[in-house]
Amino acid sequence: MVDGTILEQLAPTEPVERASAGEGGVFITFEGGEGTGKSTHIRFLSEALRKRGLEVVCVREPGGTSIGEELRQVVLNCNNRNMADDCELLIYEAARAQIVQETIRPALSRGAVVLCDRFADSTVAYQAYGRGLSLDLVRACNHIACRGLKPDRTILMVAPGGAEQGLERATRRFGADRLEMEDLSFHERVVEGFARIQEQEPERVRKVVSDDQRSVTARGVFAALADLFPWMQELLDDSSSFDSLDRGRP
Repeated sequence: MVDGTILEQLAPTEPVERASAGEGGVFITFEGGEGTGKSTHIRFLSEALRKRGLEVVCVREPGGTSIGEELRQVVLNCNNRNMADDCELLIYEAARAQIVQETIRPALSRGAVVLCDRFADSTVAYQAYGRGLSLDLVRACNHIACRGLKPDRTILMVAPGGAEQGLERATRRFGADRLEMEDLSFHERVVEGFARIQEQEPERVRKVVSDDQRSVTARGVFAALADLFPWMQELLDDSSSFDSLDRGRP
């Protein structure tokens, strides 16, 4: 059990900040288990936003800064299988603290749209639900690293076949990293963790099933964001808007 007094001392005192569509930038995160197509649909979304003349900053976690990329190499390296769970947690939080300060906050202050491949929800799902670390501890560490910043919207990508199908997708071409090498039960706990997060915050976290047809998935992503970007409804109303996403696929 984590001492609540210690957590209170560690956590930042400033209130949670949210970028809003009408004031400054917009902060959108993509979450989900392995192999759900997050990076693919971040790319599609970023292209559509840029066509509308918006500044878009795409980042990933861990990574997104030179320091964060070095930490990524450590935490995902298959040679580090004996890494302690607490060490893993703190590496993720260190990378997050750096990207929030160096990249995300400055971009939001300029009025940019920030698209982030994983953020604090992943740490709750992987390190709390997956590893079994204290949920209170993980949330407190997230708060320290984020300095209270939370996404305006989170897209939770879900593989229709569950964790097993997602893992197969993720490792098909390039093999598995250190986390992907964990057993299926670990990844099932992670998927369950994301489901609980979505149940607790349905307004912020919108679930999108990752269909075999990219156009279908993209429609789900845009529908989940249409209240933030009303012009997206025009694309959704046009039955052919997303057809090109399925052309030329291997």
